[in-house]
Amino acid sequence: MSRFFWSLSIAVALAASSDSAAAQLPGMKKLKDAAKEAAKKEALKKVTKQGTDSAAAADSAAAATPPAAAPAAGGAAAPAGSGGAAPAASPKVWENYDFVPGNKVLFFTDFSEDKVGNFARRLKYVSGPAEVVERDGVKMLRSTGRAEFRIPVGRKLPERFTLEIDIIAPPEHTNGYDLLAIEGGSTWDRGAESAEINWQVDGAVIIGGGQNATSQVKFPDAMVPQLMGNLAHVRYLTDGPYFKMYTNERRIYNIPELPFKRDSVIRVLLKGFEEPAKTVYITSIRVAESETDVLYDALTAKGRWATQGILFATGKADLQPESRPVLKEIAGTLKEHADLKVLIEGHTDNVGTPASNLTLSDARAAAVKAALVADFGIAAERITTKGLGDTKPALPNTTAEGRAQNRRVEVVKR
Repeated sequence: MSRFFWSLSIAVALAASSDSAAAQLPGMKKLKDAAKEAAKKEALKKVTKQGTDSAAAADSAAAATPPAAAPAAGGAAAPAGSGGAAPAASPKVWENYDFVPGNKVLFFTDFSEDKVGNFARRLKYVSGPAEVVERDGVKMLRSTGRAEFRIPVGRKLPERFTLEIDIIAPPEHTNGYDLLAIEGGSTWDRGAESAEINWQVDGAVIIGGGQNATSQVKFPDAMVPQLMGNLAHVRYLTDGPYFKMYTNERRIYNIPELPFKRDSVIRVLLKGFEEPAKTVYITSIRVAESETDVLYDALTAKGRWATQGILFATGKADLQPESRPVLKEIAGTLKEHADLKVLIEGHTDNVGTPASNLTLSDARAAAVKAALVADFGIAAERITTKGLGDTKPALPNTTAEGRAQNRRVEVVKR
């Protein structure tokens, strides 16, 4: 799904405020949207005790908030009404975490533009009880039974892509019951041609694709209560036949060959119950192509390299542990090329005020530099920083995908 730093110039495109393209309208409309965004962030703090966002999901309620189980799509936090926050994972836990989100957004939704009481308009409904609700001021997709839908990618899935789904598991659900299942294509296969990947609060299991019963993975006992009732970041990474799956800071699967059908849709099964304590929620979905640009090669050929794998605390410039894979990559490149100097740029979408976007993106760019210097030993004089806010969009801010693409970090060669 994806992220690290070095002695190049880095253009850090970061997520400041995000909600809708209406922020580009003048006058009162823009001020009203900025106020709405501020209120949304406050509500998000109620839904999750600790939030994060990424260049890919910015400050959007869903993609930016991690579960209390692990500070993480982007962290971890406990929703309102759940028990106390679980202990944060030690930084050492993230040393083997290698998920990097794709950097070309194909599909994104956090349900913020959906109407409460309706099914999510950007997904394709198939069957079952599922509707958009507002929980403590944040819109989510709720399932109170066996609900099936499709994620419309718009074109055939590329060979290298990431899928990120943020889900709130029931606080009183029975362990061993699948809550989320995905498979490529519009019809169930579960055979040799396409595997079905199932997720539950105490583990995961793959059906088909040559895995069958041998594929079941159980989470450590201490991890299960951290997931129940809390927001969990479930991430999938494919690279040709290679497949990896993660929950928060833990890599669940690392399979060299697993068939996942490349189609224009991804099939999703969400399984909740009518009882409030057994309802399942999804807060965001992101699908992105993983482009193959190597950092140094991109800097040499294009002069810049963009990433959406750097995560920050919601509305803040605090780097999250999941950013380590990208930071490590950047630092490695700077160490390998001792003459390389970089500019780190922070970028946002156009939601919120231009001034606040500039301020936040500037602080986040500075945070990236600080991490490269303090944690990876890069000389400070090799890195400069600049926040550009929403002044340099990569795509028009007229769609959810465009806004997600614009929330990014870029490394620029000086």
